[in-house]
Amino acid sequence: MQQWTETMDEQVVAKTFVELADNLDAAFDPLAFLRLLTDRCVGVLGANAAGVLLADRSGELRLMAASDERVRLLELLEVQQSEGPCLDCFRRGAAVSVPDVMAEARRWPRFAPQARHRGVAAVQALPMRCRNETVGTLNLFCADARLIGPVGSPIAQAMADVAAISLVQRRSAQRSAQLNEQLQTALDSRIVIEQAKGKLAERYAIDMERAFNLLRRYARSNNLRLSDVARDVIEGCASLPAPGE
Repeated sequence: MQQWTETMDEQVVAKTFVELADNLDAAFDPLAFLRLLTDRCVGVLGANAAGVLLADRSGELRLMAASDERVRLLELLEVQQSEGPCLDCFRRGAAVSVPDVMAEARRWPRFAPQARHRGVAAVQALPMRCRNETVGTLNLFCADARLIGPVGSPIAQAMADVAAISLVQRRSAQRSAQLNEQLQTALDSRIVIEQAKGKLAERYAIDMERAFNLLRRYARSNNLRLSDVARDVIEGCASLPAPGE
């Protein structure tokens, strides 16, 4: 069985852990933090895509970040259907490695064909843990049937754990109720962002991924929060340049 890329830049890996551990900024944004985590998983670990599911107040998993549109839809389907490696990972609090999703069609009869339909052949689901608490899962996706190797696997789990520790420490620093409210706000912001993506996709006749990138670029170039830009787009208060302008 082929393994995921094991060649890693040590400086990039070190920088990534510093970024994930830096949660003391007063402007800490859970959505931006988790999107950073998925982006770094793709860049550092050689995965084709990554996603993060976090437990809400009732303990139900919710999609919080995804590196691309295909995985976002797959993760949503997994949660809605309550079936797949990411959910099994959270329930057990242990990593679930799936080098070939179609080999697990009996185990996940709905998830497996949906994954292959979206170009996903292999999945590595990692628990995001702090002490005995599992707050969510970090999920890595690959277009080819292969495994994370002996170097990449512990790094991936360490990234998931550092991210979990950062979230839990933030909760402790601001009190549990405050962080729960912040995470709930992040979930609400996700809805606003999805609505804005849809509006931009329709306006400019582009796909959802390009619509999201348009939102993100505008927010970054104007030093604005992504959710605020999305809300302005929905309310017609912001005029974003067309792609390519």
